[in-house]
Amino acid sequence: MPRAYDQLEARFKKASVLGDALSVLHWDMATMMPDGGAEARAEQVALLKTLAHQAVTGDDMADLLAAAETEVTGDWERANLREMRRDWVHAAAVPAGLVDAMAKAESACEMVWRQARPNADFAAVLPSLREILSLTIQAGQAKAEALGVGIYDALLDQYEPDGRSADIDAVFADLEGFLPDFIAQALDVQAARPPARLPAGPFPIERQKELGQRVMATLGFDFHCGRQDVSAHPFCGGYPEDVRITTRYNVDDFASALMGVIHETGHALYDFGLPGGRWRTQPVGRARGMQMHESQSLLMEMQACRSPGFLRYAAPLMQEAFDGDGPDWGTDNLYRLSTQVKRGFIRVDADECTYPAHVIIRYGLEKSLIEGRMDLADLPEAWNDGYRRLLGITPPDDRVGCLQDIHWYGGSWGYFPTYTLGAMTAAQLFGAAKAADPDIEPGIARGDFAPLLAWLRANVHGKASSLSTREILIAATGKPLDSAVFKAHLQRRYLD
Repeated sequence: MPRAYDQLEARFKKASVLGDALSVLHWDMATMMPDGGAEARAEQVALLKTLAHQAVTGDDMADLLAAAETEVTGDWERANLREMRRDWVHAAAVPAGLVDAMAKAESACEMVWRQARPNADFAAVLPSLREILSLTIQAGQAKAEALGVGIYDALLDQYEPDGRSADIDAVFADLEGFLPDFIAQALDVQAARPPARLPAGPFPIERQKELGQRVMATLGFDFHCGRQDVSAHPFCGGYPEDVRITTRYNVDDFASALMGVIHETGHALYDFGLPGGRWRTQPVGRARGMQMHESQSLLMEMQACRSPGFLRYAAPLMQEAFDGDGPDWGTDNLYRLSTQVKRGFIRVDADECTYPAHVIIRYGLEKSLIEGRMDLADLPEAWNDGYRRLLGITPPDDRVGCLQDIHWYGGSWGYFPTYTLGAMTAAQLFGAAKAADPDIEPGIARGDFAPLLAWLRANVHGKASSLSTREILIAATGKPLDSAVFKAHLQRRYLD
């Protein structure tokens, strides 16, 4: 008989391959699938999710996991067994019937959302969203009991292993106290400088696509193992040998799509850099949670590619792409444009000063909904209240309000805080990388991301899930997550 541990590796490999197939089906649903395919696609997704669930929840799993404890050798096998146990606890807590029901409800709600969002029609999607929330709470309660944590923490743990809302509450309370005055100061400093001017459009979509793909290649995207498409909400999917990223275009504003492409390329680079071989299909070979994943996208988008050095390199590419000429295409103006602070409604288009406020609002809302302290029908008004309180603006309709993000409508509850945790992690990692390799900043300024990517491969990507998020951050930067690093970065860029 093979070792218990070897049997476990085989089962988790099966679940991983099924997950890869699911990821591509989701990409197709978001980019290419005709509306008429929605019902059949929901059945396909539900079946694959059920099969993946069954692969890691057999009656003998507890015995296999216990037996494997005495068999594992080496740090990576031990870490893999730890992550296997985490996956099993999450999966075994939820009955197969609930997995099937959630998969079908999520697919159906997402399709309704795609129609409701452009029409600003929250009422149209409310019944489907209510079903999603009810099923999510059922799954969250089961996982909470198995994990010995609160219901929100059980859902958060799916996206950020060992993440706890008590820690997030403290970090977000600190930011919530810091942001209003800081944003006001940044706007005052900005007003005293020459205004940022958006170069005159229109900007043809094909040219935007060509520019985006040229920048993707500069950052290190491997088109032999990946592609770029269009979707209603930008995302990165697929798997390391076949990474799919998407963006959306605005013919009047090329910067929005370009920064979206850079953001998703950061995600893709992390996926490309994960270990191959034996660990490729094992839990230990996965990215280490969404805090770290978002740090990689935001490191590229916010830290590296909004720097003066990168814009000196990129300005001629932008001018060439759109036949640009004059001061609006100069490096100084493009830098002011890319670091412009604005109280806006759309999270994915937000600057890095106001972005945390968007996330704090969503975190508070989803926590209240999951914990039963708010009714779903009250979401639009509660959303608007949050924007008035933290950003001093009120969304004119639900399209740019509570309908703008796909997450809740696709079943992702507990995800949002990882965005701001990721932004803070990005600032800390980028600072450590520059200190470790003095060629990183000059490299970015000449369009050479190899030094930065090499540091990330060694210190983040290649570690996968062999260590905890905290351990990876300490090993790479010398300390755990420190909000002071992020705040110091904002002050340097926007006040100095």
